[in-house]
Amino acid sequence: MIESLLVANRGEIARRIIRTARRLGVRAIAVHSEVDADLPFVREADEAVCVGPANPAQSYRNTEAILAAAESTGAQAIHPGYGFLSENADFARTVEASGLIWVGPGADAISAMGDKINARNLMAAAGVPVAPGTTEPAADLTAALAAAGEIGYPVMVKAAAGGGGMGMGVAADEDALRTEYDKVRAFAERMFGDGSVLIERYFPRVRHVEVQILGLADGRVVALGERECSVQRRNQKLVEESPSPAVSPKLRERLLAAAVRAGEAVDYRNAGTVECLLVPGTDEFFFLEMNTRLQVEHPVTELVYGLDLVEEQLRVAAGLAPTFDPDALSPRGHAIELRINAEDPKRFLPGPGVIKTWVEPTGEGVRVDSGYVEGNTVTPFYDSLMAKLVVYADTRPEAIARARTAVADFALAGPKNNLPFFTELLDNQEFTAGTYDTTLITRMR
Repeated sequence: MIESLLVANRGEIARRIIRTARRLGVRAIAVHSEVDADLPFVREADEAVCVGPANPAQSYRNTEAILAAAESTGAQAIHPGYGFLSENADFARTVEASGLIWVGPGADAISAMGDKINARNLMAAAGVPVAPGTTEPAADLTAALAAAGEIGYPVMVKAAAGGGGMGMGVAADEDALRTEYDKVRAFAERMFGDGSVLIERYFPRVRHVEVQILGLADGRVVALGERECSVQRRNQKLVEESPSPAVSPKLRERLLAAAVRAGEAVDYRNAGTVECLLVPGTDEFFFLEMNTRLQVEHPVTELVYGLDLVEEQLRVAAGLAPTFDPDALSPRGHAIELRINAEDPKRFLPGPGVIKTWVEPTGEGVRVDSGYVEGNTVTPFYDSLMAKLVVYADTRPEAIARARTAVADFALAGPKNNLPFFTELLDNQEFTAGTYDTTLITRMR
């Protein structure tokens, strides 16, 4: 097993990784920005290094400072968490070139899946269903209009280098496409340094279902069930659950097999997620993208499969066999995750501030992965996620009931927060029936 691990992240996910590392006897090293110095993950690490000011470009995305911290602390490996540098192929290559262990997939796999057009083409060649769309970037508006005419409106306009729900727009006709194409291209150039745009068929009513995969050290790729992620605002997830109430046993078999093929197509190692769009009322699904990292929502898979995915990541990176038998995977029960964000519960606009009250719910089947405690300040420099409230029970109705109680018992004051939204959602008929899709929040609002 790896002996010392630098966690190149912050908040909830850094704390989560440090917890597993310390359980395994691995020395945990935190890096932090100046503004994060008082957060729990810094105190809970065996050692901590400040890598710069609040601006992520000068701290959590500062590759030189992070590598210097690894060298000065004698770190053997780097875990990037999610966000920041987690899907940066150049950083992964640099880490390995420095003689360190990269806890994630190989840089080539990250590169292959980082470009959405390239990823679509690779998946199609591997027999994974993809939605009708362009096989090369739409070089200009004329090319975009021609592609949309062939695909059929409405279309999704996507930044090829985008991710996390960013860099997307929907066009219902030519006039809308003219606007969205320029808007997405400009955003992509500004945010990702790559203005490449793809045009893809847009499905007005769709479910977002993803499969957790794990590429093992021996070369095998295994699928650890699916997660339903359709409760979204602005194409970003708020709730995840496993298993999906929309996936039948036969569909699950096809979905998981396709995810394994996707991983095998890029010689995948470590944890990753194959995201798909599922057309409601049918067994038709399409590849959306592959996230080459640990997902925010990994706890629901952990609870249903009884695994610690961070431990499995460390074992793969160290060249060790998994803790489980890949041929005898046996999911049980139902898990639901609610993302507790510092944001307005109506319009979902950020609302940072000092946490005056923070009392987490407890009890059977309740897990809270948090990045803050009472007295901490949620700053505007980073993602608004404060904690993940995860519940587990034998059945979905029992899990929903447990979630209602947990939300009511979560005492939080100071920053704006979306707990009131979850109170509303957990009583929503579409959600409780399991018939919802990605437009649910729009209809609720």
